[in-house]
Amino acid sequence: MVAASPLTRSRALKEERVEQRVVAIGDSLVYGYGDPEGGGWVERLRRRWLQPETPGHAIYNLGVRGDTVQRVSLRLVQEFQTRGEFRNRVPDRLFLSVGMNDAARVGKPTGRHLTDFDTFQEEMLELLDAASALCPVAFIGMTPVLEERMPFAEVLHYRHLDQYRYKEATRQLCRQKNIPYLDIFDLWLSRGDAWWRSRISTDGLHPNVLGYRSLLEEVTCWQTFQDWL
Repeated sequence: MVAASPLTRSRALKEERVEQRVVAIGDSLVYGYGDPEGGGWVERLRRRWLQPETPGHAIYNLGVRGDTVQRVSLRLVQEFQTRGEFRNRVPDRLFLSVGMNDAARVGKPTGRHLTDFDTFQEEMLELLDAASALCPVAFIGMTPVLEERMPFAEVLHYRHLDQYRYKEATRQLCRQKNIPYLDIFDLWLSRGDAWWRSRISTDGLHPNVLGYRSLLEEVTCWQTFQDWL
């Protein structure tokens, strides 16, 4: 009887392994700001996976409020490589969710973008390439804002027109790179004003408790999530 090669044994062990180590990295939508009850969709998912009847998946929340694409890029590799839990292991999957802050205008509704659109596309492309080199990646799109509540923090103006432009650029880049993209912006708006507006916090920018509950269901019902986990 011929013994299995080390490579064959390694592949077999990988196929047998059910538990997945997942990283979610991005801005306040990952961090969960606005959800004092459940801590956001990532934290809600982490708690769900802690239940004894569920697989032993683990998810790490690497969200930072106010982050832009450039800031996420600067910390991506180091933070990813330290979340494998065990020696010589790195996470299996990666969720990205960033770009809303880049689209904001500074000072007034017609002010400059926090990140120039052309620069944003270049930086997003670099981020997607860097993330894809680490493991399989999926992108969670931004939620819509309440424009009448702007400016946020008395200085940042978020508008649907700008959100749409930046999220479409992101979606197209993800398509080019074969990265699944969950278009939350269009999905929520398609459900009507009363539906999506009831899911945004009084600050006009972040989802509220109901919003994060809905966001978790969007993510976990997504076919990409089902195929992964």
